[in-house]
Amino acid sequence: MTRASLVVFRTPSQSGQPLKFTTSDSCDRIKDEFQFLQAQYHSLKMECDKLASEKSEMQRHYIMAEIVKRLSGICAQVIPYLSQEHQQQVMGAIERAKQVTPPEMSSIIRQQLQVHQLSQLQGLALPMTSLPMGLTPPTLPAVSSSSGLLSLTSILANHSHSQAQLAKEDKAREAAEREQREEDGDKSD
Repeated sequence: MTRASLVVFRTPSQSGQPLKFTTSDSCDRIKDEFQFLQAQYHSLKMECDKLASEKSEMQRHYIMAEIVKRLSGICAQVIPYLSQEHQQQVMGAIERAKQVTPPEMSSIIRQQLQVHQLSQLQGLALPMTSLPMGLTPPTLPAVSSSSGLLSLTSILANHSHSQAQLAKEDKAREAAEREQREEDGDKSD
């Protein structure tokens, strides 16, 4: 068991007695200590947020590097099966892709995010019903390899969620129709 110790601050005074604190002085000290702790908390929170964003950025870079490595492997496997003309075109495109600068990459990512957000907004405006004969459903937006797999995953997740929602609505409608037919059958008896 530990002992709590009480520290009494003494200041040299003419009478040699300990300094007595008033309630107001104690409250002011507590307030100052609280403000000091609050400032420390705020600075630690800011540092933690900064580290979290750096971690997120590092993970994003790692994912991008892994995507590039896999796409390079796929290209290396597919290129020999192309005609000589197409092989040269693909090799040229790969070389151009290797020379993309960070500002260009940021611009490409920003454009892809805008396209993705726009397509999501357009998707929300369209009713999720079956289309009449002859009409085709909206297609997924074009996706680049830089942000593509991540945004494609979220698009596919949203699409599968909306498909599941449509299936639930269809089942509910069929159940309601079945119930209505059963009620109509009971009334006719």
